[in-house]
Amino acid sequence: MRSTRWDCPVPSPEADRRGGLRIANVAHRYGSGADAVTALGPVDLDVEPGAFLVLVGASGCGKSTLLRLIAGFESPSEGQVHVGGAAPTPGVTSGVVFQQPRLFPWRSVGGNIDLALKYAKVPRDLRPERRAAILERVGLEGTASRKIWEISGGQQQRVAIARALAAETPLFLLDEPFAALDALTRERLQDDVRQVSAESGRTTVFVTHSAEEAAFLGSRIVVLTRRPGKVALDLPSELPRTGVDADELRRSPEFLKLRNEVGEAVRAAAA
Repeated sequence: MRSTRWDCPVPSPEADRRGGLRIANVAHRYGSGADAVTALGPVDLDVEPGAFLVLVGASGCGKSTLLRLIAGFESPSEGQVHVGGAAPTPGVTSGVVFQQPRLFPWRSVGGNIDLALKYAKVPRDLRPERRAAILERVGLEGTASRKIWEISGGQQQRVAIARALAAETPLFLLDEPFAALDALTRERLQDDVRQVSAESGRTTVFVTHSAEEAAFLGSRIVVLTRRPGKVALDLPSELPRTGVDADELRRSPEFLKLRNEVGEAVRAAAA
């Protein structure tokens, strides 16, 4: 790269209005009595509006549990999760992308997006324009009429991302969405998510076990210990969010240094 002086991005005014994320001394247990297992916590985090937070750690460290609590799918055993000052509501405060696309196979690509727009209460006459814009944003322009089984696994995950973006929710949550994809497709989708997140201004929380993925995507990286997951490292990233070629960024000394630091922290936290 020509310059090593990289400035951290400032969230846009639009992102500021969306509200931040507060995780206040959150712990979570499964089961009860002698069979109870503490999966997470306590975890205490304040996430600025517009941030791209990556939760990284070994399998079983509680990172997906924390994502479900942020989404409002479950309530914490202890502590509180607030989005913009209020408790999260599934489907209202966040759009979620899972490891598998979980699309409706009887609907077309556009039909899956239209259903999300319907639930988001977008007026019917505005849906075609909004659908086209969302599909273009994720690189799927011209595919609205295609059947789900007619597109590749990587394209299906793009549809899942588009569906999560359809509603103007404050949070964009992703739970290891590229784990099942080949390396080339995974890198391309990482590039897309990084760009889409920056353009939308949404607060993003991304779960992964990959130090490389965490270093590439995150504006802030949190490493969790083995179960029960606690914060082992909370690291802001100074890598540029926009205006730099993805391949150039991955080759840069700054990226390699960050990747190695995160990788060492993940290994130490899992020990």
